[in-house]
Amino acid sequence: MPLRGHLGELRRRVVLAGLGILVGAVIGWFFYDPVFEALQMPIIEASKARDAIVSINFSGLATAIDMQVKVSFFLGVLISSPWWLYQLWAFINPGLNHKEKVRTYGFLAAAVPLFLAGATFAALVLPNAVRVLTEFTPKGATNLIDAQTYLSFVMRFMLAFGVAFLLPVIMVALTLGGVVRARTWARGWRWAILLSFVFAAVMTPTPDVLSMILLAVPICGLYFLALGIGLVHDRRVERRRAATTAAPDDL
Repeated sequence: MPLRGHLGELRRRVVLAGLGILVGAVIGWFFYDPVFEALQMPIIEASKARDAIVSINFSGLATAIDMQVKVSFFLGVLISSPWWLYQLWAFINPGLNHKEKVRTYGFLAAAVPLFLAGATFAALVLPNAVRVLTEFTPKGATNLIDAQTYLSFVMRFMLAFGVAFLLPVIMVALTLGGVVRARTWARGWRWAILLSFVFAAVMTPTPDVLSMILLAVPICGLYFLALGIGLVHDRRVERRRAATTAAPDDL
């Protein structure tokens, strides 16, 4: 496919993914109240723990409605994750045949739970992160957290965890699609471990090392699992090619 064709296909997949997120955002609009209560709970718990005023502050006239729109789109990303993940796979492997369609189902079956697992893991870590960060507030001071700032922090936090858990699936997709050889992933395993621990250190603002290790180890494990799947796939491809090449010589 020429470059123009790839760009056209990319534009089509992005539009389809965006429409899916938009539909998910409409659904998420009706779940705003319970979701906002859940997002606000770490702030309430931090306020009780410090016995001080720690609260979300809506500083502008339109801040409340703006936050509801952003939360709705954030929920749309989560709700429509099977759809936009499929668009990602379809772009990597255009013109899917029957065998590749079966791989697509396997890709979605692994990618969606892993993405949601990463976001869920972030939600579990979030209260501890909020507690640690609010402890830096001086005694006697009031911590009024801007609603937009807090929401941006939560969204980046959860999406970063979701994407981190999704990267090994993307590795497998690129390997099965013939874009990247498994040997390339194998040569970068040291960097993968280093970046996993750096990511865990940055995304877990708690001072203890255990939280960092609990996040980094699953990411490293998923990386090596994806590497193993890629190596098995490449060996099968090499054997198939060797058998195809040897067949004419036997005639």
